[in-house]
Amino acid sequence: MKKYSTRELVYMSFLIALNIVLTRVASIRINIGTVEGIRIGFGGFPIIMAGIMFGPAAGGIVGAIGDIIGYYINPMGAYVPLFTLSAALTGVIPSLILQFFKRPNQSLWQLIIAIGIGQLITSIILTPYFLQLVFKIPFFVTLPARIIAQAINVPIYAVLVQTIKKKADVILDYSPR
Repeated sequence: MKKYSTRELVYMSFLIALNIVLTRVASIRINIGTVEGIRIGFGGFPIIMAGIMFGPAAGGIVGAIGDIIGYYINPMGAYVPLFTLSAALTGVIPSLILQFFKRPNQSLWQLIIAIGIGQLITSIILTPYFLQLVFKIPFFVTLPARIIAQAINVPIYAVLVQTIKKKADVILDYSPR
């Protein structure tokens, strides 16, 4: 298991806090019945950023811890561990996909593909499935809005990741000392 430096842990903590704020406060929530069926916002971005910057394990940790702490700070219904799994996978999947490209700096298209596949699996397939499984919300009820939201989010996430990663690589200074 990788040991993270203090600096990396601080950045991961910042991304957890940013995830909580963007997910719990700065997002639009649409209820279906008494359950939140659709959430539109940028809460997934810090999780994806952690996975791409620090590796799949960091993305999973930021996603899971952000979901658990966020639930205790501002619960939006019952706690369901399946959504914590989905949040963790949001950071793991794009990072794993980018490892296949074997380039230190990914192109915008590579980022769009990796983030798009991750969001397809977590936000478009798993989350509606979990909503159906736990709360009996039909899978296809939330699907159109989720597809539209991710068609907008994925390119924005990719551009933000590419821009921030260029600056963060300089700040984090991964060169040997």
